[in-house]
Amino acid sequence: MINALLDETRERMGKTMDALEKEMGRVRTGRASANMLDSVKVDYYGTLTPLNQMASVSVPEPRLLVIQPWDATALKEIEKGILKANIGLTPSSDGKLIRISVPPLTEERRKEIVKLVHKTCEDHKVAVRNIRRDSNETLKTLKKDGDISEDEQFKTQDQVQKVTDDFVGKIEAIYKDKEKEILEV
Repeated sequence: MINALLDETRERMGKTMDALEKEMGRVRTGRASANMLDSVKVDYYGTLTPLNQMASVSVPEPRLLVIQPWDATALKEIEKGILKANIGLTPSSDGKLIRISVPPLTEERRKEIVKLVHKTCEDHKVAVRNIRRDSNETLKTLKKDGDISEDEQFKTQDQVQKVTDDFVGKIEAIYKDKEKEILEV
């Protein structure tokens, strides 16, 4: 019962970490990344389709994205989708490929992005702490129902706290790495 609770706590915190890492992949640094286009949806024959399901995205150079559509007739729609996504990138097409040059960030914009990353990381820390609170509430209920002793409750709360500290530390490390990456010129 207690092991199941700890496993569930770790699993839920792990999902929070996965969500954070996915979000951090979308954050624009000075360097091109295929993840920058994850939010782009293209109107493909009347259906909004994620860009990565209709074209291959590659990063041949640190400041260049190349999009190779699988259906050449979708080229114009992909360009429109990129512009509509409002991600600050301008596509240029040669009839077969779309190239996107990723401009270097200004110092002011870098600082804004760092603030956004910090806020996102703090939100995920709060989510981890909420999971801890839920686990501790479950422990209190188990103690009240007589399923576990008071000693087991406190011992497990300590274990839940260690897991929480571990995940908060990982979030902090992700933040530090991303901050360094953003501020790097």
